[in-house]
Amino acid sequence: MTKQSDELAELKARVAELERAAKPEPPPKPFVPEPYQRYDPTAGMSMPRSALMEMARAVPDHVMKNIALRDARAPTGRPSAIPQSQQPTNTSARNVPGSGTGWAHAVPLSADDRDRKSLGERCGSFAKDDVK
Repeated sequence: MTKQSDELAELKARVAELERAAKPEPPPKPFVPEPYQRYDPTAGMSMPRSALMEMARAVPDHVMKNIALRDARAPTGRPSAIPQSQQPTNTSARNVPGSGTGWAHAVPLSADDRDRKSLGERCGSFAKDDVK
C-alpha cells in the first residue's frame, strides 16, 4: 500500500503544481508616485548641545518674553500711508504720460521735415566748397 499512497501523494502534488501554474497572475498594481516632498536644505542640519546651550544663555529669558509680547501686539493688517477711505478710485490713468508714474511722452526717432531742411541749409555751404 505504500506504493499506492506514494503514487497518490505524488499525483496530488503534481495536480497542485499544475493548478498553481494554470492560475493567472494578478495584474500588476498601477504606478502611484510618492507624494512630492519639497527640498529642505535645513533638513539634515544639527547643532551640538553645547552650542545650543550657549545660544540660549546669550539671550536672557525676559528679553525673549518681551520680543514675543511685541510680536503678538504687532498689527496684522496691510500697512498703508493712505487711509482706506482715501484710496484712489481712478486706476485707469496708470502708465499714462503726466500721471505721475514716471512715464514720458513718446519721442519720434527721426527728425521731421523742418529739421532736415534747416540742416541742409546750414550744411549746404560746406558741401559746395568740397566740390570745387
